[in-house]
Amino acid sequence: MRVTAVTCVKNEGPFLLEWIAFNRLIGVTDHLFYSNDCTDGTDALLDALAARGFCQHLPNPAEGRNYQMEALKDARRQDIVTGADWVWVADVDEFLNIHVGDHTIPALIEACGDPQAISVSFQFFANDGVDEFVDKPVIEQFNRSHNPDLWCGEAAIEVKSLVRNDFPLQYYGAHRPFQKGKARPDWTDGSGRKVPHRFLVAANPRRIRRFPAQGAREMATLNHYALRSLDSYLVKNDRGDVNRENRAFDDTYWRERNDPAWEDKSIQRYLPDLKKALAELKKDKEIKALHDHCVRLHIAKRDELMTQPEYQAMQAQLRAASTLPPQEEAMLIELGLVGSVI
Repeated sequence: MRVTAVTCVKNEGPFLLEWIAFNRLIGVTDHLFYSNDCTDGTDALLDALAARGFCQHLPNPAEGRNYQMEALKDARRQDIVTGADWVWVADVDEFLNIHVGDHTIPALIEACGDPQAISVSFQFFANDGVDEFVDKPVIEQFNRSHNPDLWCGEAAIEVKSLVRNDFPLQYYGAHRPFQKGKARPDWTDGSGRKVPHRFLVAANPRRIRRFPAQGAREMATLNHYALRSLDSYLVKNDRGDVNRENRAFDDTYWRERNDPAWEDKSIQRYLPDLKKALAELKKDKEIKALHDHCVRLHIAKRDELMTQPEYQAMQAQLRAASTLPPQEEAMLIELGLVGSVI
């Protein structure tokens, strides 16, 4: 089975090897990377990996600001996508945590009844007080999240999707595929249940990329490490993201994703094999050197930012921020209970 992961990156150098190695463990056979405006060695590392057959690396074709959608449009023309049995559109901070069989994508597909698409619910993992960037697996460092069935007072949580090659595709979205006309593909959630009809037909603009998460994770969860360490978050804030140029991540974004109410270490079942795979990749001296260069530049960018008063203030603000999601804290304030929980 050929499974191609498609992603866009900007300054993700320190995290590339882990993501590729992890995906290969779960059954991803091919990777298509689009990069833009990298200053941390991401593009050089991807070029070296591509030369060794670990991925295909292309410049992002976007001429405006919509980097991800332009890349996904281009991806449909690439042999690495057209020749795949399944396509997995995800970001480098997202890890597909499979709970069934041998914990691989083929096992998930079989458990879900071999549908034409599988949409897996996000679970946002908190920073949980980790300040310092450390060059070790992200899935080892961050183990706490919100209640998986409820995020910021919302029962409906965003998804990412695996798409089979016979899906009646109009176009790939970042979170889900969109089908042609009135086609009704066979489409399940992460428990093998049919996705809600209104999600399937994109009837509700607020629910185009989300549906209720309760009961939707029996077979798979999408672990999303949007914050990582405080160091890395500050660097991320500086670079913007791959979707919208120069977008700043404010306190609200951090607080909504820094809810440590729930402990979940289930993804660490992959950790022993992941560490072996990373060690194997780093046996290649050039790959290791390029990875280490990305790490040094990541730390250097952190050090540069911390000479700036605005980033010193941002660091202090985020350290001091409540770990209650804003919506939950507002409710407690309204009820007059906030003093009893803080």
